[in-house]
Amino acid sequence: MNREAFDHAIRASGAILGENELLVIGSQAVHASVSVVPIEAEQSLEADIAALYDPHERKADLIDGSIGEASMFHTTFGYYVQGVTESAAVLPRGWRNRLVRYETPGTNGVVAWCLEIHDLWISKAVAFRLKDREFCAALISEGLVDTGTLARRLDAVEGLEAGLCSQVSRLIERPPLPY
Repeated sequence: MNREAFDHAIRASGAILGENELLVIGSQAVHASVSVVPIEAEQSLEADIAALYDPHERKADLIDGSIGEASMFHTTFGYYVQGVTESAAVLPRGWRNRLVRYETPGTNGVVAWCLEIHDLWISKAVAFRLKDREFCAALISEGLVDTGTLARRLDAVEGLEAGLCSQVSRLIERPPLPY
């Protein structure tokens, strides 16, 4: 998803929810931290967006039903918004204090609070799907993240299973080559 599509996804999500602040927890959050987005992020067709304030975690369904996968929005534009909840991501302690504000003329007054790039990396690495590992490897190979910071953030994830923690540590130390 390019920046123009990301702006559109934010604008549309804000309109659907009637809110002017959102939370972006998926790979598209990288738009807030870098000017040139890695191809691994641009290949994604979806933006993972949550309501910033949703204590009962019910607003994701509004997004999915309106502009989610297989919606008219998706058919028309070729990309979509995955309505998610904050609890969908495994994140290090303190992540809320590091959110990065994203607002452009294209978001039409809607502010997207995006995961800081190291917190995003940890979240994607913990998901450990192939596409997430490729995304993480690209961020390291392009010098967009610091491996020392990644190691500290990994240590700040609570309740992570030891085997997965070891796998993510190896990914920090020796990322696979991007394709």
